[in-house]
Amino acid sequence: MPKIKLLLLAIAAFAFPALAADYPAPLEGTYTARDFKFSTGETLPEVRLAYRTIGEPSGEPILILHGTAGSGANMLTPTVAGELFGPGQALDAMKYYLIIPDALGHGKSSKPSDGLKAKFPKYNYDDMVDAQYRLLTEHLKVKRLRMVIGNSMGGMQAWIWASKYPDMMDIAVPMASMPSEMSSRNWMLRRLITDSIRNDPEWKGGDYTTQPKSAQFASVFFGVATNGGDQALYKAAPTRAKADAILDARLKAPFPADANDVLYQWDSSRDYNPSPGLEKIKATVLAINAADDERNPPSTGVMDREIQRVKKGRVLLIPASPETAGHGTTGNAKFYKKELAELLQSAPRGN
Repeated sequence: MPKIKLLLLAIAAFAFPALAADYPAPLEGTYTARDFKFSTGETLPEVRLAYRTIGEPSGEPILILHGTAGSGANMLTPTVAGELFGPGQALDAMKYYLIIPDALGHGKSSKPSDGLKAKFPKYNYDDMVDAQYRLLTEHLKVKRLRMVIGNSMGGMQAWIWASKYPDMMDIAVPMASMPSEMSSRNWMLRRLITDSIRNDPEWKGGDYTTQPKSAQFASVFFGVATNGGDQALYKAAPTRAKADAILDARLKAPFPADANDVLYQWDSSRDYNPSPGLEKIKATVLAINAADDERNPPSTGVMDREIQRVKKGRVLLIPASPETAGHGTTGNAKFYKKELAELLQSAPRGN
């Protein structure tokens, strides 16, 4: 190959990643919260809280929260960060200070697989939010957020944030979530994950040496049952052969997760219920859900009922289509980036 072609290829290899991530590089950090008390009354002398920041601390702070079994890295995808964090985009990192923690029990934050296994305290969503609050106030010295935005588990945590710390933010954007008690199909299928692991003879009360196979099987089952969208799944698998191929690929895919971590992550939603505190919310709230969300179906009327109790709350319901992905729809910011930008421009500061 001529030298000029090799040179052009080398230039392209460096140029394309820059275009794909046209925002400042994330900076990773870790904070140790001392004498952390859990909602169960259990305590740990130290809890490690990992996080990423994008942008300068002088920018307006925005807290970004990920979903169950994920980490802050899930918010750095082309469909989220690529649509939101770049110059002129809704969450322009040259203007805002983006804070993306790994939730307690997730990513590089403290979790059962660090060594305590099933002796790790039984944390819940309130514990995760309190850990995030300590990270922001004790370590990053953030006094007030312009916005807290979260997806799925992060959306449920955004509801807790808005009601538990009403003076901490101007805007709350809970996505793929409901401001009501964990219940119905959503909880039933979550419990099937945790029961599958606990009832697996290989689990051995959490003291296994080989990962129980039930963790992957139950996780795949849950994903198929509660994510993907009816139209999109049919588009991808209109025949039994194609459906089998997709399922076989998921079951055979590497599963690096730890079974105790998975069990704790799904069980942590057991007592989620922000409903009693909705009248306390002072922030401007934009709840974003998808019409084909399997875990939070709008047909129940729950969101329509509960949002009326939020003083400055409204709902953006993304219509179902072959392009949406059910519960996973809000993992693609193209569906709401315009409304998000308008909200940041219009919502008052210092509610």
